[in-house]
Amino acid sequence: MKAIEGGVTAAKGYKAAGTSAGIKKNGTMDMALIVSEVPCVAAGTFTTNVVKAAPVKWDQDIVYNHPYAQAIICNSGVANACTGAEGYGYCKQTAEAAAKILGIAADSVLVASTGVIGQQIPIDKITAGVEKLAPMVLPTLEGGTLAAQAIMTTDTVKKEVAVMVEIGGKEVTIGGCCKGSGMIHPNMCTMLGFVTTDIDITKELLQKALSASIRDTFNMVSVDGDTSTNDTVLLLANGMAGNEKITEENDDYRKFCDALNEVNTWLAKAIAGDGEGATALFEVKIVGAESKEQAVTLAKSVVTSNLTKAAIYGHDANWGRILCAMGYSGAQFDPEKVDLFFESEAGKLQIIENGVACDYSEEEATRILSEPAVTALADIKMGDATATAWGCDLTYEYVKINADYRS
Repeated sequence: MKAIEGGVTAAKGYKAAGTSAGIKKNGTMDMALIVSEVPCVAAGTFTTNVVKAAPVKWDQDIVYNHPYAQAIICNSGVANACTGAEGYGYCKQTAEAAAKILGIAADSVLVASTGVIGQQIPIDKITAGVEKLAPMVLPTLEGGTLAAQAIMTTDTVKKEVAVMVEIGGKEVTIGGCCKGSGMIHPNMCTMLGFVTTDIDITKELLQKALSASIRDTFNMVSVDGDTSTNDTVLLLANGMAGNEKITEENDDYRKFCDALNEVNTWLAKAIAGDGEGATALFEVKIVGAESKEQAVTLAKSVVTSNLTKAAIYGHDANWGRILCAMGYSGAQFDPEKVDLFFESEAGKLQIIENGVACDYSEEEATRILSEPAVTALADIKMGDATATAWGCDLTYEYVKINADYRS
């Protein structure tokens, strides 16, 4: 497996584009289109929030009840959430507009939205945007990059990645893009993620691979503890790599899962590092756990602790906040056996041993915590299970961004 340049157009047979349809007040790009030359099997994971946006309901129907999908239309600026039957009808109108101009079935068009909750989308601008986008789609890296940029809201950077792996003697490519910066605390995935691949695989195994990958990647990210109404990850596979079709959980399937996990891990970390107002990616590793479930619970409790996130922003080795967050997580462990380390490109430093502070240098700790990516590693000495969660520091800028979001 090797990393390659690109995103959703890196795999064979995919085209993409991004443009401005006039949805955002600032006039920046706000619509993206991703299209496969041929029908794809599709998989998806969606928000667990009881309040689900109209596009989530539309996509769930297509992924669960239809054999193929061939295109994704995404708008940013308006979430189409809490919009009732009218909002769902706009999903249908968007899909029909894309189907007409692309010459495909409306029930093969997936729809996604992100932005302000509670507003009806400007359907005239959306359908006009579809007509504008269709002739613009390119099978180039530029096309994929434009799509990645067009789905951004409060994101400060585009997020796209691609890998190539040999499966069944054929080169298989997986590429993806995502957006997410705030309202990030998924129980399935993240804000929006679109992944494309040219592998030939059954729909059932594609869904199994995605669902398994989500648990250790997007599902381990938290920026602010809020689970969005629009969380969606979509995975399309068009079979154009020419590999022997994967119909069982064999070595080829496991290779694909590893490559998919690599893509999703990169995208998940990119979201955490670009959290609203963030100055640092904060990674929490739990090792020596009795079970995977225990490790996940502990890691997510620490990465979501506002006090810990504030300490990371201040480059303060306030380890008591970490041990405290582990203690109220609900997972059982012996605090008097915990070893804790801080680590970054500036070095690694043990902070506590068996639950008691070490004789460490505060200056060295501050130097380590001043890097743009920092890790807290806790060994609870109960077994061999591990888990890693990703988040970011909590800054003044986060409050400013969310206080002014609608205006």
